[in-house]
Amino acid sequence: MPYPWLPLLTPEEQNQLDRLVRVPSDHRRYLEYNAKLKKKHGSVMNFVLQERLKWADLEQKDPAPFRDPATADIKTLYNDWPYGIDERIVHLVVWTKFDLPDDPDTKVLTKEMRGEIDEYVDKTFCQAVPKENVIWFKNWKALKSIHSVEHFHVMLFDPDPAFIEQATNGDIPLSRSLQ
Repeated sequence: MPYPWLPLLTPEEQNQLDRLVRVPSDHRRYLEYNAKLKKKHGSVMNFVLQERLKWADLEQKDPAPFRDPATADIKTLYNDWPYGIDERIVHLVVWTKFDLPDDPDTKVLTKEMRGEIDEYVDKTFCQAVPKENVIWFKNWKALKSIHSVEHFHVMLFDPDPAFIEQATNGDIPLSRSLQ
């Protein structure tokens, strides 16, 4: 098993992402907070764009995805409402202004985009965290809570907090800041 620290995401179970769930009390807080966000910002997407990502638009600056992570086309933040998993696992979300296309037949990422994300994850995260302690996935459409902004998830087992602070530019998940 390649990821004993996260058995729900072994290659054989990649299509069982729906098994990643929040602790019931966190899920209630998540739903309550989303209701407040919708009331104040019109939608969760508006809140994420304006307050979390601080993006005025979704215009792609660099025509080549992942070529220059220093552009404003990519941003890594904590998952604000992580799943009920081992507390040593850090759950990040990589937001992009560019498309992460799915194959129209299989409804999963194209082979080409999967390769590009693999390369980006290796360069960005596996330099600081052993590769066997890094996994990424893109939720299928039915599981996405935000559809209009492309993103994928990265989970890191027991990473150095200084690396996470650098990777997220000092971000703090909303669920932690609201406690």
